[in-house]
Amino acid sequence: MVPGKPTAPEKPPAPEEHAYPDHWEADVVLRDGGTARVRPITADDADRLVSFYEQVSDESKYYRFFAPYPRLSAKDVHRFTHHDFVDRVGLAATVGGEFIATVRYDRIDARGLPASSPADEAEVAFLVQDAHQGRGVASALLEHIAAVARERGIRRFAAEVLPANTKMIKVFTDAGYTQKRSFEDGSVRLHLDLEPTDRSLAVQRAREQRAEAHSVQRLLAPGSVAVLGAGRTPGGVGRTVLRNLLGAGFTGRVYAVNPALDAPAAELDGVPAFPSVAAIGAPVDLAIVAVPAERVPEAVADCGEHGVRGLVVLSAGYAESGTEGRERQRALVRQARSYGMRIIGPNAFGIINTADEVRLNASLAPEMPATGRIGLFTQSGAIGIALLAGLHRRGAGLSSFISAGNRADVSGNDFLQHWYDDPATDVVLLYLESIGNPRKFTRLARRTAAVKPVVVVKGARHSGSAPPGHRVPVTRIPHATVSALLRQAGVIRVDTVTELVDAGLLLAGQPLPAGPRVAILGNSESLGLLTYDACLTEGLRPQRPVDLTTAATAADFRDALGAALADDTCDAVVVTAIPWVGIEGTTEVLAASLREAVAGGGATGAAKPVVVVHVEMGGLAEALSAATSTRPAPARPRRPAAASAPGGTGDARTTQDAQPRQDVQHTQDAHNTRGTQDPRPGTPTGPGPDPASAPAPAPTPVRNIPAYPAAERAVRALAEAVRYGQWRRQAAEPGRVPEYDSIDEAGAAALIDRVLGERGAGQESRGVTLTTDEAGALLGRYGIALRPALPAPGPDAAVAAAARLGYPVALKTTAPHLRHRPDLGGVRLDLASEEQLRTAYAELTDALGKPEELQPVVQAMAPRGVDTVVRAAIDPAAGAVLSFGLAGAASELLGDTAHRLVPATDRDAAELVRSIRTAPLLFGWRGSAPVDTPALEELLLRVSRLVDDHPEIVSVALEPAVVAPTGVSVLGAVVRLAPAAPTTDLGPRRLPSY
Repeated sequence: MVPGKPTAPEKPPAPEEHAYPDHWEADVVLRDGGTARVRPITADDADRLVSFYEQVSDESKYYRFFAPYPRLSAKDVHRFTHHDFVDRVGLAATVGGEFIATVRYDRIDARGLPASSPADEAEVAFLVQDAHQGRGVASALLEHIAAVARERGIRRFAAEVLPANTKMIKVFTDAGYTQKRSFEDGSVRLHLDLEPTDRSLAVQRAREQRAEAHSVQRLLAPGSVAVLGAGRTPGGVGRTVLRNLLGAGFTGRVYAVNPALDAPAAELDGVPAFPSVAAIGAPVDLAIVAVPAERVPEAVADCGEHGVRGLVVLSAGYAESGTEGRERQRALVRQARSYGMRIIGPNAFGIINTADEVRLNASLAPEMPATGRIGLFTQSGAIGIALLAGLHRRGAGLSSFISAGNRADVSGNDFLQHWYDDPATDVVLLYLESIGNPRKFTRLARRTAAVKPVVVVKGARHSGSAPPGHRVPVTRIPHATVSALLRQAGVIRVDTVTELVDAGLLLAGQPLPAGPRVAILGNSESLGLLTYDACLTEGLRPQRPVDLTTAATAADFRDALGAALADDTCDAVVVTAIPWVGIEGTTEVLAASLREAVAGGGATGAAKPVVVVHVEMGGLAEALSAATSTRPAPARPRRPAAASAPGGTGDARTTQDAQPRQDVQHTQDAHNTRGTQDPRPGTPTGPGPDPASAPAPAPTPVRNIPAYPAAERAVRALAEAVRYGQWRRQAAEPGRVPEYDSIDEAGAAALIDRVLGERGAGQESRGVTLTTDEAGALLGRYGIALRPALPAPGPDAAVAAAARLGYPVALKTTAPHLRHRPDLGGVRLDLASEEQLRTAYAELTDALGKPEELQPVVQAMAPRGVDTVVRAAIDPAAGAVLSFGLAGAASELLGDTAHRLVPATDRDAAELVRSIRTAPLLFGWRGSAPVDTPALEELLLRVSRLVDDHPEIVSVALEPAVVAPTGVSVLGAVVRLAPAAPTTDLGPRRLPSY
């Protein structure tokens, strides 16, 4: 798969030496889920290039050079390995340190001859080893060489391809760039404009999603698993995982690996045992590494050299243990990626896939969870145990479970890519202690949330630092702002693992509510009123509770629930229940009756969520789960829990020692008495469907009814579902980023380059603050008029300034300690004459200090209105954030500010204006005149566009922006610049670097 005839003749070496561009190095995930390293080709790569070329077929060589070309000459090797990294650049994709593909460009002029800048076109050519064609290597290299070219001032690529080389032509045509195509002298001539387009970005991200999802799928659905570190002695991490794999009924091949198991035909727990992966003599897809940290490099090399596709590293002693461990973790990732392997861990708890065709339990959890529709990701083993126990106890099943530990490689982002189009997963639950790439996480969460709920609980919110072992950018914005931005992306943000389970149960078992109207019914008036109050607190619209009285029977509940489901005036139903006095067996009867009503509602087309609040009816949740379970019976007998319980000591010691594993065992023992068994004897058959009589292969698909022991918990989960449903409906018709004819993007860029060139040297960390004139000029390029303010170092200067601006004027101090603090008396307004101005100047200096301390200015009066503040800033964790609030100390103290991610749409701007608590002041509160909110929204959109177009703008603050009944006036602006930092979610695909 190769394009291009021989590139233009070598030009003389450039006189200037260019340093090796190590920022071009990147690890990428390929189409099949494996990884490769992309890096510049250097003079030291001569032997690698020759070896690579020898493994390329004659056909591929012909496609590359348009003629038979069996071997490279010494001159060729020199030309292809010596680059100036500006006009001549070569990149290689490597696996195991060896080349699998190369790409190069040579800058050319309009005649196709070698050239230097300012020529902005280059000829590009690829060569991919035949064994690696079809893996998406060329597409990944095209992304990276295009980014390099743009960095070096090249705007177009030219390529010549033989018509028979259809694969390479497809690489170019599918890339999404604007292109021209012609047929000349028997070859296809392609010209690609390298400016990113919406289509090229969409293609890049679609490829990223497929590749990363495939890499996760390879981990979750292996055909064979080797457990490294499984010892002869029962107990120990490796032996425990081996038994858990077997106990779950894994459908693939299982091997035990331990250097001590070198006897011929050795076995461990009934599976073949070998001293090394090499000795297995058969393909291994997934390796579970449970050896001491100092032996992990040897194990990784053994796996990589024999084609293992992925690793789950349970071993501890990495970044969570300090500086030495962090370096050990970096080395682990580099080593694994050099072989094209991905890693879960280190310090991981493991992974689970409940699909019947896989049945993978490669974790320290001694029992396989029930099959269900929830995907669960955690960064903490302890929290993973708690969540598994909580979901199991309440009858919820999982599609897959991952506890990633230090998540040095595979992260929650990768699993979002997998779950996005995973047909087995309806709800995604995430426990995160850190977010390594927040911009990408927000993008992926928004896309996933558009098709299925994403519920997140964030740990370590207030510690001010990431947990040990987690390498993340530090955010400057408050936790509440981060939460608001996640909600903007459709993420259901909760505060505790209990709320995570509560929301997950409702979303996995019930339809989304169509609105906030809630019907409440039950046999306790008091519990109904508590539920009513909880609904109001959460912003729902509850109807008057229907009291069925304490004498209500199960049939009364069934009829009332059926009526509520058929009622068009409600969108959801909360059923409240207290125990009957002196009557046994009512829990199961009530569960069956509620199930019957829900099934009847579904048959009539009703799609409303139903939740149950119960008080001291512990068996109700279990009965509802058993009555509505759609899980088929296990396809094969499970091993007894005791057989898979870890215990004792082993030769693979990690920080997952015996104590956490004992916790899992105790939890599971409790679970074995409830939840996953068949409906209890004595469950009435009645008029409703009888689960026991249904054919096992095709269980009745009845929705699970979640039950909660407190009204507040049920209503909070329901409210999250209501808000998420509203977001989904709005996301179906997203807003747009408007275009404005009055924007001069090129002029703004030139001004920024000039300022940074003149004053930006050595200011990378602090940045450059624009002068008032510079800020006004920059904002003016984007149609934002900054009302002029003239300095007034003395009363005569103030009078002269007022004469230029015209009365009435305002006199303001600009000293940092008085700026934007009218409550301190540093502002005098509506000065209509010279006399008033001189008097105000004297009062100001007498009260607050000398003119040189106050830095007073004179400004023409703006139309009266509401003072607001518009800000935009670049946060290293969240990216560009647009903020809005009213001006004044009260809003600051109350934190009454709304935030949206940049670029903001017209819908975002409208929501910003309306989402602050003080918004009524903008819309005619207490008889005041409504202000010009469309003009305010346009100002927000223009600021968003300014920051989005120019990453060198690190902050903008417009304060105050006075919104009048007609128009908006910007009275003050502070703009800071800094050299653009590399972004983490733009440019070519790459994995986090180590």
